[in-house]
Parts: sequence; C-alpha cells; structure tokens
Amino acid sequence: MIIKATQRLKQMLHAPLCRGIVSTPPVQPKDDGVVLFSMIGTAVLIPYLVAVKSLHHHLRRGRVMILDDGTLTADDRAVLAHHLGNPVILSIRDVDVGPCPHGGTWERLLTILDLRADDYVIQLDSDTVTVGPVPEVAAAIDANVSFTLLGAEGNIEAILPVAEFARRHFPGGAPGQEDREGHIQGATESILTGLQIPGLPDPYYIRGCSGFTGFARGGDRSLATAFSQACSKLLGDQRWAEWGTEQVTSSFVIANDPGSQVLPPERYTNFWDTPLPADSRMIHFVGSFRYRGFEYAHRSRSAIRALRQG
Repeated sequence: MIIKATQRLKQMLHAPLCRGIVSTPPVQPKDDGVVLFSMIGTAVLIPYLVAVKSLHHHLRRGRVMILDDGTLTADDRAVLAHHLGNPVILSIRDVDVGPCPHGGTWERLLTILDLRADDYVIQLDSDTVTVGPVPEVAAAIDANVSFTLLGAEGNIEAILPVAEFARRHFPGGAPGQEDREGHIQGATESILTGLQIPGLPDPYYIRGCSGFTGFARGGDRSLATAFSQACSKLLGDQRWAEWGTEQVTSSFVIANDPGSQVLPPERYTNFWDTPLPADSRMIHFVGSFRYRGFEYAHRSRSAIRALRQG
C-alpha cells in the first residue's frame, strides 16, 4: 500500500518537476523525409515534450506529427505549435482502421504505416528520454531500413524465421497451454507457425517493443492488415481485440521489412527498475516501472538541462 501510494505521488509530481521543458528552445523542424510521430493527449503533454525534444536534439533530423487521442485542448495545441514548429496534428477519430481492431494504439500504427509511403517514420512514446547520440537510428534512416527497440522477457535479440523463434523461445520447442491461454503477446507468438498470409510463405518475427520504432519509407498497411486478419481467425475476434495486439503486429511488420534491425539493447533500453546500462542512449520508462525510484525524473531533468545548453 505504501509503495503504491509513493508511486502515485511520484507520478503526480513528475510533470511539475519537468515543467522546465517549456523554457527550452523550440524544435527547428526539418523537411528532410523523416517524421517523428506520437499519439498523445493532454495528460502526457509535458513528458511528451521531453521525449520528442530530447530525441530531436540528439538526432538533429525530422519534423513532428501527432495523433491526438481526443483529449488535447486548445492550450495544448498552442504549446505544441510553439515548441515543435507548428506540427500537423491528426485526430484519432479520422483514422479508418478497416478490418483491424479499434483502440489499443491500432489507430497509431495504421496511421504510421500510411505515412511511411512517403516518409521515414519514427514512432516515439511519451515515456521515453533520449540521453545521448543515436547513431544507429541515423544509420537506419540513411539506409532506409526499419528498426525496433527490443522487447521484454526473452533472450532472443535477433530477427528470426517464425519456426526458429518458436524453437528457441518455447520450452521443448513448442508452445504449451499457458502460452496459448496467457497474455495476448504469448498467445499470438504461440500461433505464428500456423499463420497463412498470402505472399509471405516464410515469415519472420522479433519480440520487439513499439515504444520506439522506425518504419522505412516505401511501405503500407497491407501486411499489418493481413497479419491481423490471420491472427483473429486463429485466436478469435475477442482475444484479438485485447491490448497488446498492436505491439505484436508492429514487431511482425518490422521483422518482415528487408534489412530491419534490432537496436542494441546496451544503448536503447527499457527501464525495469534495475540498473541501466552504462552507455544508455535512449530509455523507455515502461508502464508500472516508470515511477519506481527517481530514474525517470532524473533522466528527464538531465535532458532538459542539455536542451537549455543547446
């Protein structure tokens, strides 16, 4: 009880502690074929500004686009316009998901896949902080190849054929009942070898994290849609509507893009309330771990100081 109350207090204090972000210089956007994209709402305005401004500071590329989750106010939009070069703000209400699920950040993914027809699109969660140079991201942009942050709970750090992923990931080389009936990520991974996707006889997979991903220019949403329909058929519509299916789909799409890369976890990492790698460059402060300790606030405030120094 005390631990939960302490975390709630830290959550309430985070935005006030990071309010200094509004006194940092505005982003100077570049129309260079790179889009920094996020879905946000009024509740995450301050941490989002830390996330996007710290990434742009180290990457020195791109213009900002935003998907409004329906809660941005007129004041929020004015702040975003000032700090981010008057970014294009799309509405979640205008996103046509087709046969894919609604909610669970599916509108975000499908918008990104539409935008990547003409631009390299980087998906950035508001709970990320970039704390150092990101040469691997710049190299992926230059090579026009997709990338993903590595996900959790696994020791597989490479993009693999789905059969090889299953052999390595599941005890005995095959999923068990717990895998099939547990969290939607594991349930989806348990049926990967049974997928029938037209035009993709030998699919690949990586257990990635959609908190920080790059989508190479020139693609579309067709594979995501086909994957969604195939998974829904095997798992059932009710299960496929659960939170987490977008992340699995994002990972699947990236894994099957030519030349895709997994960002090195010693520099691009998730925070699990354990010591971070010494050479951390981009940190994703995940879910319930976000407000454990003071790492998130410390890294955010350090990023704000770096932005003030230019």
